[in-house]
Amino acid sequence: MSLSFAPPPPSPAAEALRAEVRDFLKREMPDLGPRDRLDPWSNWDESFSRKLAAQGWIGMTWPKQYGGHERSAFERYVVIEELLAAGAPVGAHWIADRQSGPSLIRFGTEAQRQAILPRIAAGECYFCIGMSEPDSGSDLAAARTRATAVQGGYLVNGTKVWTSGAHRANFMILFCKTDAKSDDRHAGASQFLVDMQTPGIEVRPIIDMKGGHHFNEVVFKDVLLPEEALLGKLGDGWRQVTGELAYERSGPERFLSSFALLVELVRAIGPDPSDRAAEAIGRLSAHILTLRRLSRSIAGMLEAGQDPAIEAAVVKDMGNVLEQEIPEIARLVIAAEPDLGSAEGYAAVLAQTVMSAPSFSLRGGTREILRGMIARGLGLR
Repeated sequence: MSLSFAPPPPSPAAEALRAEVRDFLKREMPDLGPRDRLDPWSNWDESFSRKLAAQGWIGMTWPKQYGGHERSAFERYVVIEELLAAGAPVGAHWIADRQSGPSLIRFGTEAQRQAILPRIAAGECYFCIGMSEPDSGSDLAAARTRATAVQGGYLVNGTKVWTSGAHRANFMILFCKTDAKSDDRHAGASQFLVDMQTPGIEVRPIIDMKGGHHFNEVVFKDVLLPEEALLGKLGDGWRQVTGELAYERSGPERFLSSFALLVELVRAIGPDPSDRAAEAIGRLSAHILTLRRLSRSIAGMLEAGQDPAIEAAVVKDMGNVLEQEIPEIARLVIAAEPDLGSAEGYAAVLAQTVMSAPSFSLRGGTREILRGMIARGLGLR
C-alpha cells in the first residue's frame, strides 16, 4: 500500500464562504480574549452551537431530509478551519457533527437517523465517544466492556475513560465486545447508540492539570439497552469504528490546537522580528500550510466515499508533533516564563498551552498506536 494525498480541486463556493464566516465571527466573538481562544473544540457553549446551526454550519454535508444542507466537504472544511483559527467555542456540537452524525448516516437505521440527526443539525443534541478503557487506552481491540444479549436487548457492563463531554452529552456511541467466543481481537465487537440518561450509567469527572473538567470515566453497571440501540450490524463494530476514526483524526483540529499561541507569539515579536524569530515563524507557518494541504486532501477522499484511515493517522501524528513543538519553539524565541495569572496574553497562553500539550498526542489515539497503524498499512510490519 502507498499513501495518497491528491491535491483537492479548487472550490470557489468554499472560498466565498470564508468571508461570510469571518464576518459572523467578528459579530459573535468581539470580546473573546486570547486565553479563551485556546483549544476551541473542547470549549462548550450551547448557545454558540445553536447560532452556528442557524447559519446552516452544522451537518453541512448531510442530506436535507435529516436536517443537513448538502454542501461540499470543502465548504465544511472552510467553516471549521475558520472557527478553530478564531478560537470559537465549538465543543458542544463538535463530536456529533464531526463523526457521530456521519456514523449514523452510514450505519444507523432510518428511525435512528430521523430521531437524532435533525437535532444535531439544529445544535441541540450532543455526543460523546465510548472507546478508550482503563489499562487499554488507544488499543481498542483490548476493550473489555461487554454487551450481553438478553430478553429485550443487551446488558452492558464495563468502564470507559477519558470520555470528553460525557457529563453533558445526550448520547454516546459505545464500542464494546458482544461475542465472548471469538479469539480474533478485531472481531466480536459492536457499536451501540446509548442515551446517557439510561439507568445504571455513572459519569465520574476527571479533572485535568489546569483544573478543567472535560474528561470523564463512565461506568456501566447492568445497563439495559433496547435492541434498537444497536448501531449497524452486530459484530461489525471494528470495521465501523475504524471508519469513524478517519473523521476524528484528519481535520484541522489536529494541527490548530496551539494556533492561539502562534498568534500571540507573532503579536509579541512585533513587526520587526530578529532573524531567529523570523526563521521560527516561517518554519511553523510552512508546517501548518503543509498539514493543511494534507488534511484538505483527506476531506476530498471522504467526500468521494473512500476510507483514508492510514492517511488520517499520518495527519494526526504529524499535526501533534507540530502542536507540541510550538510552545517549545516559542520559549526559545521569547525569554518569557509561562504564567497562568499574567495579564499579558502571551505569557498566559503559553502557560496553558504548555500544560495542555502532553495530551495532544494522546487524545484520538496515542502516537505509538498511530505509528503502528501506519507501518502496518504500508506493509512495514
